[in-house]
Amino acid sequence: MRRRPSTVGLIAAALAALALLAAGAAGPARGERRQHGDVIVSLDGAVSPLRLPRDRVVPIALHLAGGLRTADGSLLPRVTTVEIALPAQGVVSTQGLPTCSMQRLRYAKPPAALAACRPALVGRGSLEAKVLLPGQGPFTIHARLLLFNERGAGGRQAVLLHGYAPSPPIVVVVPFVLRHLRRGLGTALVGRLPSALGPWPRFAHFEMTLARRYRYRGRRRSFLSASCPIPPRFTAGFFSLARSTYTLAGGGRLAVEIVRGCRGA
Repeated sequence: MRRRPSTVGLIAAALAALALLAAGAAGPARGERRQHGDVIVSLDGAVSPLRLPRDRVVPIALHLAGGLRTADGSLLPRVTTVEIALPAQGVVSTQGLPTCSMQRLRYAKPPAALAACRPALVGRGSLEAKVLLPGQGPFTIHARLLLFNERGAGGRQAVLLHGYAPSPPIVVVVPFVLRHLRRGLGTALVGRLPSALGPWPRFAHFEMTLARRYRYRGRRRSFLSASCPIPPRFTAGFFSLARSTYTLAGGGRLAVEIVRGCRGA
C-alpha cells in the first residue's frame, strides 16, 4: 500500500497510520480513552462516506459511541451535563427541516413519537444507564434513542433526545441545544440532564447516528454535511471529528476527543 502524507510537518508514524485509515477503511476505528482518577471516559466515531470533496460540503452520516466506566467497578459518578462537539469543517443545516416539540414527545413510546414527529427525525441510537436504588441490587437500563429537530423560543435550535426504556418503562426527553464554538471544533450539542431523574441513574454508554436528508424549496439538503479540505497534491487528511465532555455533580469535568481521517475527492 502506498502511503502519502496529508499535510506538511506531521511525523512519519502519524502519516502512516493516517494513510492506512483513509485508504483502507476496512474496519471501524478504535476509540480513544482517557482516565481521570478511577473514571475512564471513551469515545469512538466515524463519518460516512469517507471520500469527500475538497472544496464543498456534501451530506454525511456521523456515527458516535462512548461513555463512562470505572477502573475498579465502583459506582459511576452522576453526570449533569453532556456536550458533544462536532467537526469544524462540518455544517449543521436545519433550514426548512420540520420541527418537533417536547410536549408531543413527553409521554410517547417510540411508535407514538415517530407517528407524531417522523418528519423531524435526524438520528437514532441507544443508551445504557446504571441504577442503584437504596436497599436494592444494581441493575442496567437499556433505552432506545430517537433524535428530532426542534426550534424553541427565540429561535433556539436544538435536538430533542427521546429515550425510552421498556423495563422499567421510562420516557425521558432532553433538549440538546446547538451552540457554535469559538475555537477548535465547530458546533456542539449541549444537554442538561433533568434533576427529576434523581441521584440513582448513572449515565454509562451511548451510541448514535446523526443523518437526515430532505428537500426544501426544490433543493436537496442534509442535516449534516462536511468536506475534506486538503491541498490537491495530497490524497488523505485527518481532523478532529468529535469531543465528548461530561460535567459531574459537584463540578468536575471529563472529556475525550477523537481524530479521524478523510479522503479528498
